[in-house]
Amino acid sequence: MKKALVAYFSATGNTAKAAKILAQAAGADLYEIKPAVPYTRADLNWMDKDSRSSVEMQDKSSRPALADTNARIADYDVIFLGFPIWWYVAPTIINTFLESYDFVGKTIVLFATSGGSGLGKSAAGLQSSAPGAKILDGRLLHGRLNEAELKSWVEGLKL
Repeated sequence: MKKALVAYFSATGNTAKAAKILAQAAGADLYEIKPAVPYTRADLNWMDKDSRSSVEMQDKSSRPALADTNARIADYDVIFLGFPIWWYVAPTIINTFLESYDFVGKTIVLFATSGGSGLGKSAAGLQSSAPGAKILDGRLLHGRLNEAELKSWVEGLKL
């Protein structure tokens, strides 16, 4: 496989766990996408229409600020991009991340964690934020993750 990076945003730690196992399985480097202002438990209360995450997800132009833009995207050919599913799509901070770098010619493979929904229309919702990149729907990573199974999945992508 070409040189790979696992970049991920994790609000509660679930996606971070999945990203670390995926990075090991893929022989990839790891980069955490961090918001400039960390999310609190109250911010993540999806049942509160006035919570930060609810407000951001209702406004498709919302672009939460990043803590840094130190990912060395130019060094990689393949980026596994992970996030928790919010309202059936990627959180808008993922758009911020994609719009902060040049992904032309890169292959981006999505992976996500979720309490019950699938990737939905995540790829379609992210494509305009990464013009010139090939974005592939990957898979949900939850439950007991097996490094060997993930390695087999990565190899099967033939990247």
